[in-house]
Amino acid sequence: MEFFRIHRTIPFMRHALVLNIISLVTFILAVFFIATRGFHLSIEFTGGTVMEVHYPQTAQVDEVRDAISGLGYADFQVQNFGTSQDILIRLPLRSGESSAAQSDKVMEALQAQDAKVQLRRVEFVGPQVGQELVHNGLMALLCVIIGIMIYLAFRFEWKFALAGVVANLHDVVIILGFFAFFQWEFSLSVLAGVLAVLGYSVNESVVIMDRIRENFRKQRKASVREIINSAITQTISRTVITHGSTQIMVLSMFIFGGPTLHNFSLALTIGICFGIYSSVFVAAAVAMWLGVKREDLVKAPKKDDPSAEIA
Repeated sequence: MEFFRIHRTIPFMRHALVLNIISLVTFILAVFFIATRGFHLSIEFTGGTVMEVHYPQTAQVDEVRDAISGLGYADFQVQNFGTSQDILIRLPLRSGESSAAQSDKVMEALQAQDAKVQLRRVEFVGPQVGQELVHNGLMALLCVIIGIMIYLAFRFEWKFALAGVVANLHDVVIILGFFAFFQWEFSLSVLAGVLAVLGYSVNESVVIMDRIRENFRKQRKASVREIINSAITQTISRTVITHGSTQIMVLSMFIFGGPTLHNFSLALTIGICFGIYSSVFVAAAVAMWLGVKREDLVKAPKKDDPSAEIA
């Protein structure tokens, strides 16, 4: 399926050096902000108070958020838990205030709105749990990266595998750099978005690499640069359809999903934009500079193969 077809090959690789220098500068800035500013971690990582409250009727999540905001909390989470009548509240730690004191104040504010609201449970989630989540999250990220490298190496060859991993790390680090620079809250949902971007970005790279391999078979007299430019041009329509439809869905989550999905959809939006860029200008360019050639992707026919003589 194609919305349009470009009949003239666009010379993407003509500006590959300049664009990759910009990417390198952006990458270094992202690393700098991550190292110097760090992340604004959510209570899943830092610890805090978790409350579960029950309403006799459907709970109004926005009203619960308003009540907690009135207590001076900025970084908290409110979401339905199990049913539409149950609400899970996560509160950040406050110096000199226990979990019991926090829950009492919150219940006072909620009962001022609805006297029938009930507290089902309250517990303290310590920082140790947060450290375990950080460790597990980083291990998941590492496993995904290793899996991508193995997959690309088997499907293509090591030059494309290395180029694909460089492009994917480029996307991940830049997403994290945005969250570090703007101090947006980094939660488990954001981490899930980062992992989703890894798979999404490598899919775009694989499509372009597949087309490059196909063009090596068809365009025997073309140079490597011309092969790559042709492959990217031929996949533009597919890129527009895929990324455009995905971004429409992500944008709907960003607008209508509420605070719970806000940062998740924000991470996906950044990842989609930079995923297109990295697949075209980073992965393809790195593979070209590593010296990818026709012999790397198309096996030469054996001398005793009758088909080789016909060709």
